[in-house]
Amino acid sequence: MEIFSLYNLIIGGSIIVVLSFWFNGISKKTNVPSVLMLIVLGIILKIVLGYFIPDIPDFKGTLEILGTVGLIMIVLEAALELELKREKLIPILKSMAIAMIGLVGSAYIAALILYQFIPNMTMASAWLYATPLSILSSAIIIPSVGGLPEQKKEFHIYESTFSDIMGIMMFYFLAGRLNPAEDVGIAGFAGNTLLTIVIAIVASYAIILVFQRIKSQAKLFLLIAVLLLLYAIGKKMHLSSLIIILIFGLIIKNIKLFFPGKTAIFLEYERIQQIYHELHIITLETAFVIRTFFFVIFGITIVLSSLLSLNVALVSILIIASIYGIRFLVLRVFIGKDMLPQLFIAPRGLITVLLFYAIPKEAEIANFESGILLFVIIVTSLIMTWAMIKDKRKMRTMLDEIDEEILLRNEAEDVLTQQIKDETIEELGNETPSEDQNTTEEWRND
Repeated sequence: MEIFSLYNLIIGGSIIVVLSFWFNGISKKTNVPSVLMLIVLGIILKIVLGYFIPDIPDFKGTLEILGTVGLIMIVLEAALELELKREKLIPILKSMAIAMIGLVGSAYIAALILYQFIPNMTMASAWLYATPLSILSSAIIIPSVGGLPEQKKEFHIYESTFSDIMGIMMFYFLAGRLNPAEDVGIAGFAGNTLLTIVIAIVASYAIILVFQRIKSQAKLFLLIAVLLLLYAIGKKMHLSSLIIILIFGLIIKNIKLFFPGKTAIFLEYERIQQIYHELHIITLETAFVIRTFFFVIFGITIVLSSLLSLNVALVSILIIASIYGIRFLVLRVFIGKDMLPQLFIAPRGLITVLLFYAIPKEAEIANFESGILLFVIIVTSLIMTWAMIKDKRKMRTMLDEIDEEILLRNEAEDVLTQQIKDETIEELGNETPSEDQNTTEEWRND
């Protein structure tokens, strides 16, 4: 029987999507990230497939495609949920600062660790290997923080999105420095970023003005195709293409802010709102499906034996310790003492894997253990799971205490009310009749 026949693939893919939907339900109840369950599912599939086929195909190309499209959908999904208001300017800037300092600080310490412990590792290569390990995974964070208070939820959406974008920009800047033909220097990098922002704004306005006039019902995948096209062209031009996706999402979400005053006459507001809501749903669904298959395939590609190396465990633990040490210092400065569970919500995931496969050949180290990658992803996800479960229990305890306090207060009020009633009745019963009442009573008797 052919394992990879058409109908077997359809059956397998459908079952994986159904299981992923079920995992999401479990995740909401237990706070265990569904991504971890998908990776475990991939590992189980690898073991099962091993009984039928001796050599499992190389899924590196598939992971790269799924990861890139998934990244675009995840950033767009996050941007479509970010509401820009004057009172949110400080939280946005604070999240951006935390993401940037955390990224650079974690990458610097991780690069030093890799340089010291990995044979033949140059400092330039160490920075390239360290950068993917220093980027927060919005693919894991955004679906996992829905149960947090709104302020903390928004912080994690902003922070993880900025970490993704700045991390990718940093990675390709470092990769470009290895190739003299692509090395544009810091000034050129800043110029490319500014050019990307200008292109993103112009393209976003053009897309909105054109698509609001399209009468066809089947236009949303056309819109997504245009965004993918802009992203790919931007990458060919060595631009920070994710900025284009982020800015488009922010503009269509906050349409009144970007079309103020008399410029609103160019808008068909109801059609724009319809496009926004439909795009939000399609982006959410697409991101869910792509994220599902990406992490399942990643689980299939995992070599579990790499986790048994003592050197892998040592290097990974040092990197993980540095991640949370730097994060503690940064959050302490910018947020203060109220840093739980934010301190432990720092998983690595889709971006880490995607950029790891994008490391240029001239920077590759033959004896680098991919188990470090897996170890960091799994442990940071487990730490986040522990923190979320602990926070959920704390919230339940607080709610139970509040409910108990309200119940006791209501009981005390009922007792006090009853006591007042009893005292009032007693006073009325003991009250001496007034002179007018006596006169009235005598008149009645007569």
